[in-house]
Amino acid sequence: MSLRLDLLRHGETELGGGLRGSLDDALTANGWTQMRAAVVEGGPWDRIVSSPLQRCARFAAELGEQLNLSVHLDKDLQELHFGAWEGQSAAALMETDAEALGLFWADPYGFTPPQGEPVSAFSSRVLAAVARLQAAYAGERILLVSHGGVMRLLLAQARGLPREQLLNVEVAHGALFALTVAASGALKEGH
Repeated sequence: MSLRLDLLRHGETELGGGLRGSLDDALTANGWTQMRAAVVEGGPWDRIVSSPLQRCARFAAELGEQLNLSVHLDKDLQELHFGAWEGQSAAALMETDAEALGLFWADPYGFTPPQGEPVSAFSSRVLAAVARLQAAYAGERILLVSHGGVMRLLLAQARGLPREQLLNVEVAHGALFALTVAASGALKEGH
């Protein structure tokens, strides 16, 4: 039996764009508005699963309370840890580390930011978390509140994209996407 997984990216954060990674930024008022607007037509969900970082978890808690749904936090659904690049914008990195940034954009699996988490390890932990959800909640519809990197990874897999195209997947703040997770673990976009 398959699992229906709706992916919601957190909204805009107080410290702005760039590589937020493991930084625990709060949402701006606009970020809250983006997320609330995204779920107006969504659901119904059986439960909510969220990254524990506050830009995801606080909204998940609010929505869970409104809808009377349980909320489970899973650290394996956190964003990629960017190491020395955490908190920096691509524009700033172009000034200080353009060659490395170019290597990362060209093949995120083949190049790891300094002191960062390898994308292969990130992929393994995210896909393991989704497999756990599929095993525990097959037949249900879950709202997964997470990050751009997590969503890019899952959407790239569902779309069958080559690994070099991971960072080409567009995921705006407050974006909502639908996935189906088959019993085999295969991902398909849509329900």
